[in-house]
Amino acid sequence: MRILIVGSGAREHAIVRALAAEDAGHDLVAAPGNAGIGALARLEPVEATDPGAVVALADAVGAELVVIGPEAPLVAGVADALRERGVPVFGPGREAAALEGSKAFAKRIMAAAGVPTGRAVDVLTADGLDAALDATGSPYVVKADGLAAGKGVLVTEDRDAARSHALRWLEAGPVLVEEFLTGREVSLFFVSDGTTVLPLSPAQDFKRLLDGDAGPNTGGMGAYSPLPWLAEAFGGEDAFVAQVQETVAQPVVSRLAQEGTPFVGLLYCGLVVDGTSVRVIEFNARFGDPETQVVLPRLASPLSALLHGAAAGSLEGVAEPAFRPDAAVGVVVAAAGYPEAPRTGDPLTGIDDADALPAVHVDHAATARQGGDLVATGGRVLTVVGLGADVATARAAAYEGVDRIDLPGGQHRTDIARDA
Repeated sequence: MRILIVGSGAREHAIVRALAAEDAGHDLVAAPGNAGIGALARLEPVEATDPGAVVALADAVGAELVVIGPEAPLVAGVADALRERGVPVFGPGREAAALEGSKAFAKRIMAAAGVPTGRAVDVLTADGLDAALDATGSPYVVKADGLAAGKGVLVTEDRDAARSHALRWLEAGPVLVEEFLTGREVSLFFVSDGTTVLPLSPAQDFKRLLDGDAGPNTGGMGAYSPLPWLAEAFGGEDAFVAQVQETVAQPVVSRLAQEGTPFVGLLYCGLVVDGTSVRVIEFNARFGDPETQVVLPRLASPLSALLHGAAAGSLEGVAEPAFRPDAAVGVVVAAAGYPEAPRTGDPLTGIDDADALPAVHVDHAATARQGGDLVATGGRVLTVVGLGADVATARAAAYEGVDRIDLPGGQHRTDIARDA
């Protein structure tokens, strides 16, 4: 099958890697891709958020399936344009992608579907901010309503900091002040054809920049899967997944279908687990990053069958995904100055040495070739993934890989999956 993957991050590298590993003779094209993806797929320059440009490329390469990785093209309506052209596409249309593009929309859908989540107050102007902070109390959770690349959320006990964050994002649009939910965070993906949902395996990511969950929020500094503590709490991972499917994923997908905005693609459920209570923190409308980098290496079923089944509206006949019992741990290597002002152009060395380790591979996020040399081109530069029979073994492998890589001023957390 000729598959076009839209995007340029480590998430897209992980998707391309999983498709290439099927050994099914897929013809893979990535747009625009990165230096690592270029080793597995043909790269084509395109503006990922330009619907016309993506449709033209899909036509030119004869794509039989288009997989949209990042959120921005979905919110820009790229999937809608492809569907109008008759191209099977894995990714929701603009209206359904508002589940991620608008926190207020997501809260409305959850309320209509009876999905457990925290209280939230919409704030449209500075005048209503203090009343919203009073209503939810400390710790304060303030979120930009729209897309913010993982940087629009602040959780703090400092009211002044909460107000400053809200006022900053109010310049761009509405914000939400939400109830603080206690518990441990879990990410769970569901593949959806607009009616049927099939679950992948849970993962946990680490949003803060520094060890001990200190520092500013980021797009994610690492992740691991599976979650041994989760299986213990619910008497098995399958019981947890079934609960989330029944109380969260299926009701949301059914509600969107009822409203005439079917969700076709990857529903990312960001959850908080307290005992056996599960509530939703947020939804994303695409594969999560860095969780994808640790979930897909464990997938024992063909990824292409899931993606094409969803895009074609025929998941009902596709078997539920199977996963290997092995663990995966991913550690993100970020550029100097990330997340506020990442430095670009720094040379990257040692990636081949890391990839040569028997249980390690490196997913590129922001890399390019300049005169034959590999350089960093963005904030989160790489995800180094270690595999092993258990989390401890996979974690050791991942950090052995990180130790082989040199990026001047590079940053990474040293405690990813340590507590697991």
